[in-house]
Amino acid sequence: MLDYKIKIGLIPDIRNLGDFATRKGIFEPAKGVERKNIVLDYIKNNFRDENTEYVDLEWLNDMGIFYDNADCDKVCSYLKEEKVDAIFIINCNFGNEEACGRLAKAMGVPVLLWGPQDTVFEADGTRYTDSQCGLFAISKQLRRYHIPFSYIENCPVDSNIFKEGFEKFLSVVTMVKNFKNLNVTQVGTRLTPFKSVMYNELELVEKFGINMNNYNIAQFEEKFGKVLIGKASELSKDIEEIKSKYDVSGMSDDDIRKLAAFVYAYIDVFEETGADVLASECWTAMPLALGSNPCLAMSILYDMGYIVACESDVHGAITCALLRCASRGKAAPLFGEFTTRHPENKNAELLWHCGPFPYSIKAENEKARLFNTKPSFKAKDGRYTIARFQGDEGKYTLLGGEFKTTDGPHTFGTYLWAEFKDLPGIEKKLINGPYIHHMTEAYGNYAEILEEFCKYIPGLDYDPIEE
Repeated sequence: MLDYKIKIGLIPDIRNLGDFATRKGIFEPAKGVERKNIVLDYIKNNFRDENTEYVDLEWLNDMGIFYDNADCDKVCSYLKEEKVDAIFIINCNFGNEEACGRLAKAMGVPVLLWGPQDTVFEADGTRYTDSQCGLFAISKQLRRYHIPFSYIENCPVDSNIFKEGFEKFLSVVTMVKNFKNLNVTQVGTRLTPFKSVMYNELELVEKFGINMNNYNIAQFEEKFGKVLIGKASELSKDIEEIKSKYDVSGMSDDDIRKLAAFVYAYIDVFEETGADVLASECWTAMPLALGSNPCLAMSILYDMGYIVACESDVHGAITCALLRCASRGKAAPLFGEFTTRHPENKNAELLWHCGPFPYSIKAENEKARLFNTKPSFKAKDGRYTIARFQGDEGKYTLLGGEFKTTDGPHTFGTYLWAEFKDLPGIEKKLINGPYIHHMTEAYGNYAEILEEFCKYIPGLDYDPIEE
C-alpha cells in the first residue's frame, strides 16, 4: 500500500555573527528567534495531521536555530536518525547560505526554501532581518551544489501564498517518498494484442529503483478459488451492497459473487507480494480462467485505497500511484483513455474505460448499472488533472495537465467528456509519441505538483500536455 505519512525537518536559520550576546539592530538574534517561534507555532498548529509530522532544532542550542557551519554534521545525523522525508529551510534573517547548502547536500532529500516577509521598519530606519536578501544567497548555494529545491515566495506565514506553497510541497514529498520505494506487481502476462502497454522492467529498476514482482494467472486462479470458499459470508454481504448501488438486471447472485471475489483475491496479492500498486490482466485470461471480469473489483478497490490498473499497464499503474500521492490519498484515480472525439465540440474528448472508475467519482444523479458485468456510469463534472508516466527509447517523461468536463453523448462503461484548450494539438502530441492512449485522471488540480515532483527524480522530465 502507498504511504502518505511524511516527516518534515524544520530548519530555522540565521546569520552567524560573533557578537550574538550584544548585537542590536540589523541581524539582532532575538528578532530571528522571535520570528522562528511564530513560524514554527503556526506550521505545527495549522499543518499537522495524522499524516504530517515535524521535528525541529530546539535541542541544538539556546535559540533552537541553525547558524553554525560546525553544526552541519550534528544536525544531519539527527535528521537522519529521525528519518525525515524532507527539510524546510526557514530563513529567519539573512541566514547562513553555506550551512544551509552543506546540510541540504548531506541530507539528499527534498528541500523547501522560504523566509517570512520583512515588515518592521523603525522610525529611525532600522531593519532587523532582511530575510528576502538572504534567500537569494541560499538559493545560489543550493544551485552550486546541484541540489533540487522548491521555493515559496517571500510572504507572511499566515498568507494564502504560504498555505498553497507549503501544501504543494507536502504533496511533492509524498510523491517522492513513494516513488523511490515503489513496489509494483504485475498479475498475469501482458495482453497479447496490447503491445502499446509494453514496458522495460530492467530500466524501471535501474533508473528509478522500482521493484517489480510477477504473479501468474495459475497462482491467481488458485487464490480466487480459495476466496469463493473461505469468504462465503463476506461475499453474501458484498452482493447486497453491490445491488444497492448498481442496476444488476440479468445477473444472478453467482455472477455477482465472482465479481466481488476479485476484491479479496487482489488484496491477498497486495499483501503477499508487498505491492503498492498492481497492473493486471483483465479481459482475456481472466474470463477464460475464472469465468468473470475484474472491472467492478478494480472500481471498488480504488475507493478502498488500492490501485489495480487494468490491461497490464504498468506505466499506467505507476501514474495512478503518482496522482494518488499528489492528493495525499484524498483523490481516487481514474483510468480513462483517449477514446473518441466529441461529435460537435472540437476540443472535447471521451475519456473512457470499460468499468474501473471508482464509484465515489460517479455523478450525483447518475444511475449506475452493470453492463456486461462491468460498471457503467458517468463521472461527476468539475476540474481534473490528467497524467501519464511513460518510457520510450530509454527516456522517461511525466505528461501532465488539467481539463474541465463538458456535456457529451451518453455511452456505456465509465466515462467523462473532457474539454481541453487545443485537442487537435494534444492528438498530434499523442500520435507522435511517446505516449499511448491510456491516461490517468484525478479530481482536482495537481498539475503544478506533478511538475515540481519531477525536479527530484533524475531521469524523469515533466511534459505539459498543453503549453
